[in-house]
Amino acid sequence: MSTYPEIFAVSTENFANTVLEASHQRPILVDFWADWCAPCRALSPQLERVIADLNGQIHLATLEVDEGDNMREAGRYQVRGFPTVMLFHYGLEIARFSGARSRHQIREWLQQQLGATLVFLHSTE
Repeated sequence: MSTYPEIFAVSTENFANTVLEASHQRPILVDFWADWCAPCRALSPQLERVIADLNGQIHLATLEVDEGDNMREAGRYQVRGFPTVMLFHYGLEIARFSGARSRHQIREWLQQQLGATLVFLHSTE
């Protein structure tokens, strides 16, 4: 999957522990995606770059909706299209966006949600 330890796959079976519980330690993005979805494939490397730029401040969980019972998790959060990215903190969803976005747009969105607490290692230039 990813070369970054901050990026990992999740499923319905471990969502409560690896996302909800873990989000009490640090914010966690969840990328609801599907292999057949072109915008999902475009978004994935942008998310990975942002997570790398944040150097562990935020983790990224990827949930492939077509594997096992994962569509059930997407339904629980009323995901209507793919990709949908949700931000969890302290066990709660605090924001979401749908569709592909650039690295710069994702960084701006995260700063709007979490404020000046984020420190990026690299500029978007």
